[in-house]
Amino acid sequence: MFWPFNHFRKPRLASPGTIEAIYGMIVTQAREPIFYRDLGVPDTVNGRFDLLLLHLWLLLRRLRTVQSASQQGATELSQALFDRFCEDMDDNLREMGIGDQTVPKRMRAFGEAFYGRVQAYDQAMEGGAATLASAICKNILNGAGMDQAQRLADYARATEADLGRTGEAALLGASFKFPPALPEDVTP
Repeated sequence: MFWPFNHFRKPRLASPGTIEAIYGMIVTQAREPIFYRDLGVPDTVNGRFDLLLLHLWLLLRRLRTVQSASQQGATELSQALFDRFCEDMDDNLREMGIGDQTVPKRMRAFGEAFYGRVQAYDQAMEGGAATLASAICKNILNGAGMDQAQRLADYARATEADLGRTGEAALLGASFKFPPALPEDVTP
């Protein structure tokens, strides 16, 4: 007899709609024109990738702090968001005409970039504002524009604080918003 579900797989706590909603928020925030127009992020495939990755990292960083009964849901949501990110990168490569044999190599490079930046940003967050600005300057601004990197670092810190004030239920239920790209205290 055929069963329509897998007995060995744990039930997914985060619904596909929630995952899509949150990933959509990440993508929408990373596409805000102000990042490219005023903060010097290159409006290129790499620039957009790096800004998407920054926002994904900020949310995953916050999800790591979820405690108690929600912890399993946060862990699963984090994995689902990372999986969705990888799926999106794979789809984008194929839309750009990258061949089937090259896609796995590019995906490996994306994974290495993701984990390298996550490690660099996590260490930089602990090292202070100047350390984060240096990491952002190197990874997002191609080593140029330290003033803009400082503004992006201020934005990242403000976003981390804002997400930190967001309740766990709101995080897990896609009922939150990213802060404005340039809060009043960060504008030039």
